[in-house]
Amino acid sequence: METGQPSPDSSSEECTVLEAPLGKRLTCPIHTNKETVLYCSRCEVCVCEECLLEEHTDHTAVPISEALETHRNGLQERLVAAQNRLPQISEALISVREILHQLTNQRASIEEDIHVSFEELHKTLDIRKSVLLMELEVTYGLKQKVLQSQLETLLHGQEGIIYTCTQTEEALNGEACTANLQAERGLGERLGELASQGLPFQPEENDQLDLLMETEGLRRSIHNMGTIVTTSAVASQSEASGSGLEQCIVGLPACVTITTRDKAGGPCRSGNAILSAEVTHTHTHIYTHIYTHTDIYTHTHTHSRDRYACSFSPKVCTPDGSVADGELLDHKNGTYDFIYTVNKEGEFSLAVRLYDQHIKGSPYRLRVTRSTDPEESPPTTAATSLAATATTSTGSSEGAKRRGKSPGSGSKKKGSRRTGSALGTPRRRENPIEDDLIFRIGTKGRNKGEFTNLQGVAASSTGRILIADSNNQCVQIFSNEGEFKSRFGVRGRSPGQLQRPTGVAVHPNGDIIIADYDNKWVSIFSSEGKYKAKLGSGRLMGPKGVSVDKNGHVIVVDNKACTVFIFQPTGKLVTKFGSRGNGDKQFAGPHFAAVNNSNEIIVTDFHNHSVKVFTPEGELLLKFGSNGEGNGQFNAPTGVAVDINGNIIVADWGNSRIQVFDGSGSFLSYINTSADPLYGPQGLALTSDGHVVVADSGNHCFKVYRYLQ
Repeated sequence: METGQPSPDSSSEECTVLEAPLGKRLTCPIHTNKETVLYCSRCEVCVCEECLLEEHTDHTAVPISEALETHRNGLQERLVAAQNRLPQISEALISVREILHQLTNQRASIEEDIHVSFEELHKTLDIRKSVLLMELEVTYGLKQKVLQSQLETLLHGQEGIIYTCTQTEEALNGEACTANLQAERGLGERLGELASQGLPFQPEENDQLDLLMETEGLRRSIHNMGTIVTTSAVASQSEASGSGLEQCIVGLPACVTITTRDKAGGPCRSGNAILSAEVTHTHTHIYTHIYTHTDIYTHTHTHSRDRYACSFSPKVCTPDGSVADGELLDHKNGTYDFIYTVNKEGEFSLAVRLYDQHIKGSPYRLRVTRSTDPEESPPTTAATSLAATATTSTGSSEGAKRRGKSPGSGSKKKGSRRTGSALGTPRRRENPIEDDLIFRIGTKGRNKGEFTNLQGVAASSTGRILIADSNNQCVQIFSNEGEFKSRFGVRGRSPGQLQRPTGVAVHPNGDIIIADYDNKWVSIFSSEGKYKAKLGSGRLMGPKGVSVDKNGHVIVVDNKACTVFIFQPTGKLVTKFGSRGNGDKQFAGPHFAAVNNSNEIIVTDFHNHSVKVFTPEGELLLKFGSNGEGNGQFNAPTGVAVDINGNIIVADWGNSRIQVFDGSGSFLSYINTSADPLYGPQGLALTSDGHVVVADSGNHCFKVYRYLQ
């Protein structure tokens, strides 16, 4: 209790209006037997009538009842004002808890990505170690064979000379007679031959076996590898400036500068904040930019709230025919420029959000007018004239509130977990050079059309491409043309959840089969992504790839157990074969499998650098491939597919290429990937329209190539 403040039970002679209950009069402490019937507003005390004539002359006094009523009315107003703050506090609590939850999830995701990245580095180093040791053995063996052969030749010559010399010395020590003449003549001829015999006296090989290992640069790269990116920017303190906030001219660029600040109002000095900007007109989005980068993403609503017409080109036509374009530029110093162009006059709203929250003053009222200077006006066409009078579609701006990923994915930034993007179609990069590439889809991230360590690939007969997005714990589905269709998957270790999906296949009945490496089972989902069942739990150690044979059986390649399992869709085990080793019927880290028209199972044997073909019962039929970079050689094969002619297509992970073999394992050709090189390809499949689709894991995308069968 503060000093000087009376306790609730203290007997103070002076009484305030709050201590005077209604209907009860208090005695004046100065004038005995006088009741305090008035309240002095200036002194804030209760007084009697005589006090008003003496000490409180010229003070304003009102009846106690009136003062009490006034005070209680004020108290009631303050109570309402305080209670009105509770919903704001509740809303703020929800927002802060959500951000804290996302932050916690982000930390866990980044931690996992760090582990996965370094595991991949360890894996790459182990492979390189094995290759070097193998090269050492091969080189040593060749040199040793030459020297050993030379050694044996010299030893044989030495033995021949010693033996003949010994016989000759014995003959010379004996008695000379006619009977020995013939034998001695033979010894002489033999000695002559030996004396003139051409022996390899000079070494035919050398002893050089050196190791050139440049590790310092690698150590420096590892020392500086990876960066945790963040900012302290908050929306409530960040602001925008520039003439583009209030008005712009049709068809001419306008600029808005956004300055990010921290919670204390101090300017942020680094970039990479998650910003979005949008211009809206009569409830129809004519432009939405998601990323703080030079890539331009646009978004328009149609009549349905759940349907989006989106494009990744710099311009987009909205339902009413208008055109808008723009970009957000990150200056990497805490400031950003939003440069936009609106090709339609009227009243608009410009909204700028930082981490999904409006910045200070957002949304802004924007007036777009036509220039009075003919030289500044864009050319008028029939299309733009019609667009000026077209009826706009109504809709909602909710989709624009979804956040995209932060920039810098090209520098291999890890763990960018963001809420769902408003993008309906992922980035489609066309091929600028003539080779077999048709298009590529994806970049590093966690939104639709973005991937983090994609692994398995499958193609359905209905024209769909399925991607096992391993570190995003989901499966993404696209059309054969690369249009995003859907995705499903919830991270977790319970049935129906995905922890590390690595393989995917489509059953003839339409079900989607997913190998979950970390959960150690295979999950079965409907074609709509609804969980149905799991199989292999308790048997599998690390399922990597899955496939389906002609009988509808599920083939599972267990990478850790080095075994191939065959299950019925009900989960009943049909058979299994394989063990760890380098024998013909053994595996060393097998990855994926495919099935040919004869129902034979083709398995890629990663660390044994080979491809093996088995009967459904597990009997080896064919083995081809060896370690190397030549035609038909592998450096850790991964994805595999079979065309209608029985040719075998193999993704060569360590050599970053795709090779084609005939059904007997003879090398036929490569798929030309020179324009946009692969980097650690994983899963591979043939689409229903006859193209090859491959998961380019190191480039965080999948690519579709022409393939002539």
